Amino acid sequence: MPLVLTRSDLTGLVTPAQVVQVVEHAFADLADGRAAQAPLAVAAMDERAHFLPMTAVSPRAGLAGSKLLADIPANRERGLPAQRSVLVLADADDGAPVAILDGGHPTRLRTAAASAVATRWLARPDARVLGLVGAGGLALEHVSAIAEVRPLEHVLVWSRSDATVEAFAERTAARHPDLTVTRADSPACVVGSADVVCTLTPAREPVVRGAWLHPGLHLNVVGAPPRPDHREVDGAAMARARVVVDSVSTALHESGDAVLAIAEGAIDETACRLELGAVVAGREPGRRSPDEVTLFDSVGLGILDVAIGRLLVDAARASGRGLSVELSA
Repeated sequence: MPLVLTRSDLTGLVTPAQVVQVVEHAFADLADGRAAQAPLAVAAMDERAHFLPMTAVSPRAGLAGSKLLADIPANRERGLPAQRSVLVLADADDGAPVAILDGGHPTRLRTAAASAVATRWLARPDARVLGLVGAGGLALEHVSAIAEVRPLEHVLVWSRSDATVEAFAERTAARHPDLTVTRADSPACVVGSADVVCTLTPAREPVVRGAWLHPGLHLNVVGAPPRPDHREVDGAAMARARVVVDSVSTALHESGDAVLAIAEGAIDETACRLELGAVVAGREPGRRSPDEVTLFDSVGLGILDVAIGRLLVDAARASGRGLSVELSA
């Protein structure tokens, strides 16, 4: 019978190392034609609410899946999450429903894991200082995931909210007691001092400027919602870096970091045509020199949701979590 999994059911089921591994496999499978990813679509009556079905098929996972993402920025004013999602999984062979999952926890895990995969292939091997612009729900998962691929020693974090930084520092100390966490005075301080920077904000205007980038830096730009008018880095940053995207078609239509940089003339479309999957699959090089500046621009892929969905469902069944429901009764 299909399994219904709540957020509490999903918490603590899998390790960061497991998630990074399945996400890396998913990128390679997509690049090699061993998985299928539907083009990202948006259903909206107006700009107030966007609904995005993110659909993919993974023979490796034996699943087809679709995550319905609701992006409603005004929810913040109501004290509600700006983004909510639910993930539905079906058997890839016979179409039987397999599971229905809360989408928030899997999204955080796979977003951080995608950044970790990009960091593995694009950051300097000796990177030890992780910089975070934003200290919300994605921050701790990024620390845990990137610690799997680089020998982190220090985390430098900036947020507009003192309380958010304090809560992040406490959670990080509990999970990673050997890491030093320092609050930065500004995003510029984070960028200037870090080897790897992750931007984790729902920004509409740039929070990172190209003038701040230094040789050898790697950036994971993953926080903005899939809206072409939202961005976390300016056109100069996109022009300064070697850009790697999760999906060319998605980046050119839904990533404001790419769309706005192209519209301004800072870059052209050819700058956004290298996909991370091609790097992972060995068809394109990762980091090419110690001084190269690299930037991973990610909006998110349904294939990653399906991959982590398989991992979570198997772990939930093994631990007896979730509620089995006969949908056809």
